[in-house]
Amino acid sequence: MFVLIIINKMKIIDGKKIGEKIKDSIAKEVFDLIKKNERRPNLSIILAGDRSDSRLYVSLKEKSAKGVGIDTNLYLIDETDSQENLIKTIEFLNNDKSVDGILIQLPLPKKFNTEEVLKKINPTKDVDGFCFDRPKEILSPVLMAIKESLDCVNNSFKKESAFLFYNSEIFKEEVKNFLEKSNIKIDSICSEEFNKIKNNQSDLDKIKNRVKSCDILITAVGNPHFINKDFLKNKMIIIDIGITTKDKKVFGDVDLSETENLDLVATPVPGGIGPITVACVLKNTLTVYKLKNKL
Repeated sequence: MFVLIIINKMKIIDGKKIGEKIKDSIAKEVFDLIKKNERRPNLSIILAGDRSDSRLYVSLKEKSAKGVGIDTNLYLIDETDSQENLIKTIEFLNNDKSVDGILIQLPLPKKFNTEEVLKKINPTKDVDGFCFDRPKEILSPVLMAIKESLDCVNNSFKKESAFLFYNSEIFKEEVKNFLEKSNIKIDSICSEEFNKIKNNQSDLDKIKNRVKSCDILITAVGNPHFINKDFLKNKMIIIDIGITTKDKKVFGDVDLSETENLDLVATPVPGGIGPITVACVLKNTLTVYKLKNKL
């Protein structure tokens, strides 16, 4: 299966093909369960607030789950609602034996304490892999997607250092720990700090140089095309996890429109990390189902 699309010197990772391969395997297992008169696995999703990128990700997950035979339930929490009510929803799902996986779409509105909320998920139902005491069989879907993407890249590209743009401290630590296990050194900056210095040319140039000194760029901010060709170089691997909808169009954090003549490998938006991550969420849902039912 070819997962790299070549455009001049640039190579694009086809996340849809990678995701479809993972989902085909899941669908086969779920079909076998149904033939044995077993119930379908269930994924319950909590969406707090009304971010366009979060709504897009949730709809992708619901559609993909249906495609492989996994049932879904969606619980909407208004941004004006209390954290107490959000936690009550989590506790309800924790105690519902028909629910196999629980997923809270991130980022949460700023009024909620993300770390405290995520701690309330039963680790055996944590399909996003945030709970430290989750079953060892459950891995972070985003990290699984990053690994799948890096595995597509041949050895002519170094994988010794990475730069990360991020919103969530939890996500930063997850990525840091994951990369360091592969002996990849990581440099990073949070979006809030970057926004403070981006209008100072001297400070901005320093960030660009830090990014260009790395082999891998990972960005997960949700700020359309804030990274242009000035941050990029030949032989760089770009993992774009950011996704934003604007005027009914979908944008990633990285603008690849002027990079065709650079010898780099990149995940596009849409069609890159997103489809792989969704497939890995479903893979985790099936895994927790099998663990619970000792299959």
